[in-house]
Amino acid sequence: MSHSRIIPTLAMLALAACVALPVRAQLIEDLPDEMQGVGVDDKSGDQLPLDLMFRDENGKNVSLRDVFGGERPVLLSLNYSDCPMLCGVQLNALVDTLSEMEWTAGQEFDVVSVSVDPLETTLRAKQTEQKYLNRYGRPGAGAGWRFLTGRQKNIRALADAVGFRYKYIPETKEYSHTAVEIVVTPDGVVSRYLYGVMYDPQTVRLSLVEAADGRVGSPLDRLILFCFHYDETKGRYGPVAKRIMSAGAAMTVFALVVGLTPYWLKRAQAHPAPHDAAATPTDETEAQAPAAGDDR
Repeated sequence: MSHSRIIPTLAMLALAACVALPVRAQLIEDLPDEMQGVGVDDKSGDQLPLDLMFRDENGKNVSLRDVFGGERPVLLSLNYSDCPMLCGVQLNALVDTLSEMEWTAGQEFDVVSVSVDPLETTLRAKQTEQKYLNRYGRPGAGAGWRFLTGRQKNIRALADAVGFRYKYIPETKEYSHTAVEIVVTPDGVVSRYLYGVMYDPQTVRLSLVEAADGRVGSPLDRLILFCFHYDETKGRYGPVAKRIMSAGAAMTVFALVVGLTPYWLKRAQAHPAPHDAAATPTDETEAQAPAAGDDR
């Protein structure tokens, strides 16, 4: 490429870099009214208000403390059964992801879906439960997947606690919201957000292991977590060079110790440590020593 072409090209790239942020800001400002104010605020590390009351899919009054039993991590989402598209796409994708995992809801983790619609009935929530449990097809999973409904103030309080910003659109009688799975610790602390409607099984598994502080998962999962860090820009775990080097060095030292220990033991048995001649005289030394009173 000639210099006459290179200079204009570089100028265009520089101009694009300069206007990127203003264009992005303009796009945000140009969002339709239905999407203004909708999104997610990261509340990682915040405690959920576990005393909030809801109704489960069987019509029983339960508190979040009853749902978050302190044993298993939880995948929490805010949806509603009459959502025309997004909620169904999100929950279908979640079920497909969970179906690829060896773990089962109700055993290694729980799933909780809370309706943002205060008018949703228990019967409607029960229908939604049956739909997704049938799609999931894991025996006993019903004990680990809850579909909760509740009053407006409690729904809003939970949404505020996890940073889930949504709004009701009177013209269409629908709720505008984003798609996100919220990974919560067994004790009800926000651990991580998984955005979008497509979820990587390995990322979901590691997020649950991390949320449970190693109480679920294998030693290999914990090693992977040590070497990998969650990259929010990519929505998955990626390697961290320093940690990989540290883990590699530790494993090398361990392998050397394990490999050389038999050699050291064998050598120690073949060459026992000599006795201290000064402290333990031999019989020959005692025989040569002059007796008391000897004229020599």
